[in-house]
Amino acid sequence: MSKVSQRPNREQIKKQRKEKKMAEKALRARQKAEGLLPPSKASMPNRTCRYKSVEEEKRARQDAATEQVRVFRAKLPVLLQRLSRIKDPRNPKKIKHRHTLLMIYGILMFVFQMASRREANREMTRPMFMENLKLLFPELEDLPHNDTLYRLLSAIDVREIEAALIEVVRKMIRNKKFIRYLVDNRYPIAIDGTQKAVRDVLWAEQCLQREVGTGDDTHTQYYVYVLEASMAFHGGMTIPLMSEFLSYTHGDTDTKRQDCEQKAFKRLAKRLKDTFGHLPIVILLDGLYPNGPILELCRKNKWDYMIVLQDKTLPSVWEEYEGLKRLETKNRFTTTWGNRRQRFHWVNDIEYYYGVHERKRQIVHLVVCEESWQEIAKDSAELVPKRSRHAWISSKPLTRGNVHERCNLGARHRWGIETGILVEKRHGYHYEHMFSYNWNAMKGYHYLMRLGHLINILAVYSERLVPMVRELGVRGFIRFVRETIAGPWLDPVWVKRSLSAPFQLRLI
Repeated sequence: MSKVSQRPNREQIKKQRKEKKMAEKALRARQKAEGLLPPSKASMPNRTCRYKSVEEEKRARQDAATEQVRVFRAKLPVLLQRLSRIKDPRNPKKIKHRHTLLMIYGILMFVFQMASRREANREMTRPMFMENLKLLFPELEDLPHNDTLYRLLSAIDVREIEAALIEVVRKMIRNKKFIRYLVDNRYPIAIDGTQKAVRDVLWAEQCLQREVGTGDDTHTQYYVYVLEASMAFHGGMTIPLMSEFLSYTHGDTDTKRQDCEQKAFKRLAKRLKDTFGHLPIVILLDGLYPNGPILELCRKNKWDYMIVLQDKTLPSVWEEYEGLKRLETKNRFTTTWGNRRQRFHWVNDIEYYYGVHERKRQIVHLVVCEESWQEIAKDSAELVPKRSRHAWISSKPLTRGNVHERCNLGARHRWGIETGILVEKRHGYHYEHMFSYNWNAMKGYHYLMRLGHLINILAVYSERLVPMVRELGVRGFIRFVRETIAGPWLDPVWVKRSLSAPFQLRLI
């Protein structure tokens, strides 16, 4: 005798879906009545194309392409000035393309999200694409083969490319473009490491290595690891800033101790301090970094910090926090953030001892955020309570007046750099593609990729393009512009008039 099926039938599924929608609607109404704001889920409109004629689509395409190019051209003088300082090692008598032109070509390659050198060669040298590029960038007299760019990147000091990116960001800081996004009157800089590439063959002496597999079935992998620094603003905008490549040659080869993320952090911190010596900065770090030397380095550089503190890290700090929080009853703050109810507890002026015989001391301030919210279950109309807990150590004492800003608008938005890296890996920038097996050229393409990403970030957050980005999505907008330049959409007279009009970049 067969068993009765426990699987819901069609009518039960429809009933369950209807009950779930009604429960979600009731939850949103209750949250609104209680002053809670449900998280907004930005999504592209589900509708047919809004353009009613070819002319209307043509105007939209021209507007999108020229506005993105105007953002790029607004930064072009700074880029050209900085890139022109790069020493060109090529024979002057054999040069067909200036090195600055090659750099602009390389940036455009990532602005239009070309997946490889071969795709850039194939797509960007099509007659229509080249004609439109020359219209938008008269400086591009001709496009080179990508191998020409590769050979240049193999021979130059590619750190100068990153210096051009930094110069663009520095100019925007001087022009107060990010002033509304500051956290406690400081620029939030998040730092995080990620793997760029992995191979089973050692292709460069700088590659790190590790053993993978279990038992007798093990083999050596060689990989590239990068420590990234980005400005992570509340609201989601993340500005690429610096990259520090980990290298086997930076480790101790005699004892086979490789380079690591914390060593790379010290090198990156020195570069940040040398570049932005007087900039007020708050460093946002994950749970790898709460230790004495890192805290000491941040204090020495006069940086604020908000660092994730995990439950088993710095046990002496946790022990003092647990002992003092019952006594310091005023160090509490309750608020709502979005659809979440939050309770903050903090203890200031905790002494943390470290080093040989614990002779060194740092004063830290620990804050814990416990939050709760409600959701509808994914498979039913049942209301499910949710809870989470976050803890950070702060360089600055916490108060009721600054705890929300430092935690919710600062420390919580450290995820911005993780999202930015994910975008570069999965959303068209091909972060994990090598582009070259020459170490120097690989780094050069990486810096060009970060510059291309910066240009696209400024475009999608610019005031004039926000409505179109909301309709098409970020990747859809970039694809829309690329298709426009690849086709016969641009009117030369209209484009020249648009590009010659005054322009000021306004970020939302």
